[in-house]
Amino acid sequence: MKLSQFRYTLPQDLIALYPAANRDESRLFVVNRKTGKFEHKVFKDIVNYFTEHDVIVFNNTKVFPARLYGNKEKTGAEIEVFLLRELNREQRLWDVLVDPARKIRIGNKLYFGENDLLVAEVIDNTTSRGRTLRFLYDGPYEEFKKTLYSLGETPLPKFINRKVEPEDMERYQTIFAKHEGAVAAPTAGLHFSRELLKRLEIVGVDFAEITLHVGLGNFRSVDVEDLTKHKVDSERIIISEEAAAIVNNAKENRKKVCGVGTTVVKTLESSVSTDGFLKPFDGWTNKFIFPPYEFRIPDMMVSNFHLPYSTLLMMVAAFAGYDLCFEAYRTAVKEKYRFGTYGDAMLII
Repeated sequence: MKLSQFRYTLPQDLIALYPAANRDESRLFVVNRKTGKFEHKVFKDIVNYFTEHDVIVFNNTKVFPARLYGNKEKTGAEIEVFLLRELNREQRLWDVLVDPARKIRIGNKLYFGENDLLVAEVIDNTTSRGRTLRFLYDGPYEEFKKTLYSLGETPLPKFINRKVEPEDMERYQTIFAKHEGAVAAPTAGLHFSRELLKRLEIVGVDFAEITLHVGLGNFRSVDVEDLTKHKVDSERIIISEEAAAIVNNAKENRKKVCGVGTTVVKTLESSVSTDGFLKPFDGWTNKFIFPPYEFRIPDMMVSNFHLPYSTLLMMVAAFAGYDLCFEAYRTAVKEKYRFGTYGDAMLII
């Protein structure tokens, strides 16, 4: 497959700037792979597509306030720092992206907050865009972390072209967020409310949770036409023995397994035994799924509507089938579905 095959025309006004008033009341576009038929529903109707002991798998990662604004020493130039991951707790070392990158050199100091509450020193240029910062802070670790996060803001993707608002702190987080480490929300999970989980429980649906700490690789553009040459950034994943047992029990009993979002599907497909069952795993994945691809674990998938050329769209096209996926996306544009992080959802069955 070529990058140019993942282009489609997305009117700017269809990119959602705000979430639906209630999590489970966004629209739901249902795609049936067997019949090729489409249905237009409300997200809470998803309950009708499951039966007893089907399994829904969620990503329980939690987003932290990863975007900071600081000033460079001497010039005072404003620098945006995007925290990617903590490298060393004792030394306060973090991998970050800086913007504008060209202005930052090893040895530069950056100041954050009123009265220079936090100071960081650039100690390494890890990649063309990335840097390693050492935060200079003498107090206890908990106090440092609290200070760092108080200065950060909810890291909404740049295509949501507006200021971050207080409500984003809650709405850019799923209701099952537990394990901190993501710089972006697993967006398909944002549509689930506590009421909806309760209704699914009444049907007898079983839930499993995995963890994938979403990295910025999700938003990194693909710069090669030949997709086999694209390298995906590694992301940390955890599949517990309990989660593997719940999923494998469903597979053995010919029940459906639904992955909520590309992060869950990627995690499930990253640890499969030779006989097609899910293996517990704690490590890293750089799996890149694009068509054609044979899925071993999930039979159903929930996803948001992704932007042109994105690796997320490529995975959805692999799951739905390339032609059906693009027919669905063209229909969604025509029917004015909302796209992106805060947009509507698609259920592929």
